[in-house]
Amino acid sequence: MHTLTPIILSGGSGTRLWPLSREKHPKQLLALVSEDSLLQATVRRLDVLDGVKFREPIVVCNEEYRFLVAEQLRIMQKKATILLEPTGKNTAPALTLAALAAINDQDDPILLIMPSDHVVVDTHSFQTVVCKGAPLAAEGAIITFGIAPDTSDTGYGFIKVGKAIGQHNDIYRIARFEEKPEPEVAQTYLDGGSYLWNSGVFMMRASIWLSAIEQCRPDILSACQAAWKKQAIDGDFLRVNKLAFEQCPSESIDYAVLEKIAVADGQLPPGVVIPLSAGWSDVGQWDSLWQVLPKDDAGNASQGDVLLQECRNTLAISEGRLVTCVGVEDLVVIETSDAILVANKNKTQDVKKIVDRLKREGRSEGQLHRKVFRPWGWYDGVDFGERFQVKRIVVHPGAALSLQMHHHRAEHWIVVRGTARVTCGDKTYLITENQSTFIPLGTRHRLENPGCVSLELIEVQSGSYLGEDDIVRFQDIYGREEN
Repeated sequence: MHTLTPIILSGGSGTRLWPLSREKHPKQLLALVSEDSLLQATVRRLDVLDGVKFREPIVVCNEEYRFLVAEQLRIMQKKATILLEPTGKNTAPALTLAALAAINDQDDPILLIMPSDHVVVDTHSFQTVVCKGAPLAAEGAIITFGIAPDTSDTGYGFIKVGKAIGQHNDIYRIARFEEKPEPEVAQTYLDGGSYLWNSGVFMMRASIWLSAIEQCRPDILSACQAAWKKQAIDGDFLRVNKLAFEQCPSESIDYAVLEKIAVADGQLPPGVVIPLSAGWSDVGQWDSLWQVLPKDDAGNASQGDVLLQECRNTLAISEGRLVTCVGVEDLVVIETSDAILVANKNKTQDVKKIVDRLKREGRSEGQLHRKVFRPWGWYDGVDFGERFQVKRIVVHPGAALSLQMHHHRAEHWIVVRGTARVTCGDKTYLITENQSTFIPLGTRHRLENPGCVSLELIEVQSGSYLGEDDIVRFQDIYGREEN
């Protein structure tokens, strides 16, 4: 039996799935096709796998998402090493850090590298090909899993299938790797039948990756090693040195190593591709999500409070309000509390251009939802106007906000469920349902939930400036420097 260490890469932003996916709450943390988020579904994909034993996974994630990732794993009751990237440097450095972490206390484990934002409908088929590839990975091969293309989509890398390996009629050498070719070239690959899409799922020993990245990109390896040598434990997280990692070049696994395998003349580990037919999708944009969702007889897919009348091939999602569509075809309609997207299904790749415009115009809708998650719980910006703002706040049992102070605003707290422990100046007291308290401007204060149920309250802020950056933090159990 082979033992594998799952490496889950969770650093993408998913801008083409705006407005559900935002820069500070990306698609891998969303429940798009089931009750699980895409990250949770990736972890659960390994729950039962005959013939392979799994060690605790290593999740490599952007520092911005660390508390959300930790909370989603906690909900699943899953233990994992959460390795933080101080800044995004693409997948090759992320995998290099993970390999250094995996080999640190283990005897050169086999790594199963999976993006956290993909959909795999047929888990059993996925597990079957993982078991099929494990012996080859144990022997020193770099394994990738290929998807039979059904369009000439230029958003994927293509793998040219080489000769079959030994007695296997479904395991092949990698003859060539082509990263995102032009449309005309992609069409010839589709017509020829000897190319597969690169799924972004890989398997290899940790030492094999470190050896390959040393040969192909020694600058990446040296920067990651320097960052790793100064790694430190921070609560639930493993941090590498920020200054050292910032010197690392940004590069993908594909460009850094895979494209070089087929032309290396034996100087690199052998590259192997195994076809994967498991309902895979990288859900890179709205039309690809429509493809994997259940549909009615007219090809419509919907989620939430949606009514469709005489519609065809349409995707409609509501996060709250009723969405109705009449007599439309090939549309995408996405409703959230602060933004609505209406797009032709054949133009969803251009949603990123809208996100770029939001950034240029300094609008928050490109980065944040109205509902914002924090390590202690979440808040929802219910209403705002000149000199006031209203929030609904939920604090998890046992959680606490920082001891803090505001220069420009006062706050009124009204408890609607649970019990709050309030620190206001030099006083600490409890308030419960239907009770309220007032926090004057410039006063040190803290909100805690000492109970075993969630604390819910309404906060009314008033003052000359209500931005989230008006905060002086004195103590914080989560080690945050900013809210």
